[in-house]
Parts: sequence; structure tokens; C-alpha cells
Amino acid sequence: MCGIAGILNHSAPGGPKDAETLGRMTSRMAPRGPDGQGLWHSPEGRVSLGHRRLAIIDLSPAGAQPMADPETGNVIVFNGEIYNYRELRAGLESAGSRFRSASDTEVLLHLYRREGPSMLPRLRGMYAFAIWEEARKRLFLARDPFGIKPLYLAEDGKTLRFASQVKALLAGGGLDTSPEPAGHVGFFLWGHVPEPFTLYRGIRALPAGTWLRVGLDGRQESGRHFHLASELGEPALDHPPRSPGEARELLAAALRESVRHHLVADVPVGVFLSSGKDSSTLAALAAEAGQGPVRSFTLGFREFIGTPQDEVPLAESVARVYGTNHETRWVGREDFEADLGRLLDAMDQPSIDGVNTYFVAKAAGEAGLKVALSGLGGDEIFAGYPGFREIPLLARWLRPAALFPGLGRGVRRLASPVIGRFFSPKYAGLLEYGGRWAGAYLLRRSLFMPWELPGLLEPDFVREGWERLQTLQALGGTLDGVGPDRLKVTALEASWYMRNQLLRDTDWASMAHSLEVRVPLVDVPLLRTVAALVHAGFPVGKAQMCATPRRPLPREVLQRPKTGFSVPVREWLMEASPEALRHRGLRGWAKYILVETQKWIQALGTSPADNIGLE
Repeated sequence: MCGIAGILNHSAPGGPKDAETLGRMTSRMAPRGPDGQGLWHSPEGRVSLGHRRLAIIDLSPAGAQPMADPETGNVIVFNGEIYNYRELRAGLESAGSRFRSASDTEVLLHLYRREGPSMLPRLRGMYAFAIWEEARKRLFLARDPFGIKPLYLAEDGKTLRFASQVKALLAGGGLDTSPEPAGHVGFFLWGHVPEPFTLYRGIRALPAGTWLRVGLDGRQESGRHFHLASELGEPALDHPPRSPGEARELLAAALRESVRHHLVADVPVGVFLSSGKDSSTLAALAAEAGQGPVRSFTLGFREFIGTPQDEVPLAESVARVYGTNHETRWVGREDFEADLGRLLDAMDQPSIDGVNTYFVAKAAGEAGLKVALSGLGGDEIFAGYPGFREIPLLARWLRPAALFPGLGRGVRRLASPVIGRFFSPKYAGLLEYGGRWAGAYLLRRSLFMPWELPGLLEPDFVREGWERLQTLQALGGTLDGVGPDRLKVTALEASWYMRNQLLRDTDWASMAHSLEVRVPLVDVPLLRTVAALVHAGFPVGKAQMCATPRRPLPREVLQRPKTGFSVPVREWLMEASPEALRHRGLRGWAKYILVETQKWIQALGTSPADNIGLE
């Protein structure tokens, strides 16, 4: 994993100015790649590519980037890992390709030379990369199916810039940093900024599962190489199971294969281990893979000792069962306060989550690891959230109310002032939103409800942001073609919460400590297997996932109710920033995060988003 950046000039050579700008962009991403920096400028001065290296596969200088294809002159910068690169390389070598390194980066170059964008469905991994096509004078950008790796773009009509971080683009200067209404409204709506928006009008994300090709003249073409709804709506297996036993074996094989691929590295790989089912299953499967002793890491919080939220005892029990080299890192208020500034600086876009990942990644990084596995994605793929029950029930029970939208709005307007004093304001919107899948998901996942936003931001700003977001329409579009209710919730959770919050937070929080986090449960072949089994009527939940290790998980893990991976942020902020706690749940934390992250943005010398009317 690394950090990438680049500049494409449409009208004239950039010259020394581009070199200076690219240097600032790549320097801002130094923690993403402490093992080296590379810069490349095209002979005519129209294209510049930059790279920060975290060496994980082929640690030699031969794996450094930017990397050029001597046959075509194409040049690549790549962030991520291609887990099946060895299989792909073997096929390329059979077809006559010759390699100068042992890296997955060079495999991408050779594959693109032969297949162009059609290679993307063949890649198993997490990635964001750019390839300059020398012969055709155009830039190709692509991002992985789930959006595990970020990629941001900034265009002004004269140049296109891209980078792995928003703050890297801001460090380059000269961008439109006026507030993006959709980004700010989206943040308060969800607790994260939904892609493709950011907080800035001049910066957007390349959507997950898509590619973009840009010529020197500015002409663009784009495409989608992965569509989640299609994968969930029309799954197919070469050999469908004929019995529950065969279904279990098929699932176990898919999980083991994913873990095996995610362990591919030329450095040791660790595991984030909580007391939950997902990380315990991963630790077990990683230990079974037989690639040497697995190192595992757990966070402990003294505020949680003796409560159901204490992860430590069960995590240590799992570590003993599977023989991992385990370390528990205790984190207290003093650690939080000491690191809060660095955490906010690392937070590339504001989020109400990510604190937990920041500290466990810090522990792994300080222990000398460069790679760790996370159980992220298990709840989305194996139906672990309460929403898998609640959202279909809401949409079914309240469907008649959806036929009379005026009635729902009227009830909400009358009830919200009273309900909001004693209960979650969401209860006031049950009739207005609950009768449709999109509205039910909004009720389940939103931080603030739409009618509350004008109390936080300028009403005109909110109206523009809500119109640009098209939230309900976008949520509905996520479900196009998806059949079973179980898979509809998977589509919603994977496309919204997992992509925009969990995966993005994991990226910035881990890269702040030069740690690559891999997510074996967020894997296309595994998703296809699960979807096919669901369509065939076989049970595919946490129980089936937990049954895949050959040595059973401890009974206490299997019987433990879901609690989530929580951090006592509220307790830690009680003294330092009591104003952040004046709102229900995480709402005060959200306001605090937005204000504080903007202070760090201002330190970059960019225009602050200070005209949004934040109350």
C-alpha cells in the first residue's frame, strides 16, 4: 500500500511549477509510504506522476514506482495490492511476457498492455492506480470494486490532478476549496461524507468500481467494471451445492481461499483481534493457513473492564486457542488526548468513526508490522447488523403509509418537537420514511434526519446540498435488480456505510501509522459465493462463517451478543470538550469533528469552509 498523485496538463507544459506542486502533494502523504518517494515527469512536461512507497511485495529497488513499461513507454503509479498477481503473471509469462521485478505493479503494466480496461474484472485485490499511455497520450485511472482504496480528483479545465488523499490535493494549492453543500449535508446526514462528494466543490472521489480515461485535450471517457447490484441479483456458481453439507463446504472453501490470498506478502502479516466472530474467524483461518505464527493485536480500555464491551478476555482466549503471538494494547484518556491532534490531522475527511482503528493500527505499527488483517465486512456480507431484520420489517409494515406521503410529513411536523425532547427524533419520521426501503435505511443509519439539517447549517445551503445528494433516489438505485431482502440490505450497507465510513476510516487511520490493512471478508469471489447460496435458499450467516475453521471457535465467542468495536470517546471528551456532548449519541462528536478537522485543513493554507452557517 502506498500513496499516489499526479498532474495532467491539458493546454501547456507545467514545468517547474508542476514539479513543485507534485512534491508538496507526495510529501503530504509521507506516512503512507515511508520506504521511498518517486517522481516522474514526461519529456514534454504535460504529465507528472508521484508515489510514496510502503514496500510489501518485492522489497527491492526493482519494485519502486513510478514504474515504466520499456516496450510501450506506459508509466504506472499504484496504491494497493493485487492478491492474485502470481496467477496473472504465470498466464502472462505463458503468453510471452518477460518481467524485471517480482512485483504486482509490473503485472498490472503488462496486463494493461494486452487487455486495457477489460483487465479490471480479473484483478482480485484492493487498488487505485493511474497509467499514463504514452502512445495515445492519455491517462487511465481505476479504483477497486468496493472502494477499499481511495482516489480523489480535482479539475479546473486546464489541469487534472489526482491523489490518494484529499489533503494531498489541498497541499498542492490552487484548487476551488469553496464548501460543497452535498459534502457538508451528507456528513451531518450520515456521519461521513458520501462519495463522490467531498467537503470541497473542486474535489471529488472517483467512484468505487469505475475507471476514467482522460486525454491531453481534456476529453474523457468512463466506465464501470463492477456493479454490486448485478453481482447480488444474478449470482452463478459453476457447481451449485445439492445439500446443506455441500453448501457449508463451498462457503468454507471460499473463506479459506480469500484468507490465503490476503496473506500474500513479502513481510509478516498480523491480525486485528477483537472478541467478535469476524476477527476470531479470520485469526483462526490465518493460523490454519500455516505460513508461520500469526501476530494478533487487541485494544483494551480500562473504562470497559468488567462490562460487556471489554474485548480483552475473549480475544486473549482466542489467541491461546489458535496459538497466535498476541499483544493487548491498553489505551486510556491520556493516550487519546496526546494523539487527538495527530488523529484529526490524519483524518482525511471528517468521520464520526475511526478512532478504534487508529489506535489498534498504531499498536501494530509500533510492533513493527506493515500488514494486518481486519474482520471489516463480516457484518455486511454475513448479515450481522440488526438492520438485516429491522429494515425489511419497517418497509413491509409501513408500506401503506408510503402511499400517503403528505400524511407522514404532517405527522412528523406535529410530532418531532415533542418526540425530540425525550426520544430519538427518528421516531417522528417513521410514517414519512419507513414505508420504503430507501427511507427505512435512512432511519436506521442516519445521524441527523433531513428535517433537522436546517437547524445545523444555513437553510439555503441545506436545500442545495440535499438536492445535489439525491439521497433517497441514490439509495433506491442501490437496490436495482437485487432480489432477496437479505441481499438488499447487504447492497445498502456495502455501498453506503461500509464504503463511505468503515473502509475510508480504515484507510486513513491505518496509513497514519504506515500500516496496510487488508479485509478478506470484502472480496468479490466470496461475495459471489454468499449471494449464490442465499439465492439457493441455504443459510449463510455468522453461524456458518464461524463454522469454517477446522478447530472450533471458543463457545464464549459464539455465544457473545454483538456489541461492536467501541471506544469510550464520550468519557474521554467529558472533561476536555464538554460542549461536544450536548447532543444525543454521536451528534455532538460529529459537530466537534467537523470543526476540528477544518482547523487542520486551514493549517495547509487553504480557504476554510467557514461560510456554511454551522450552528
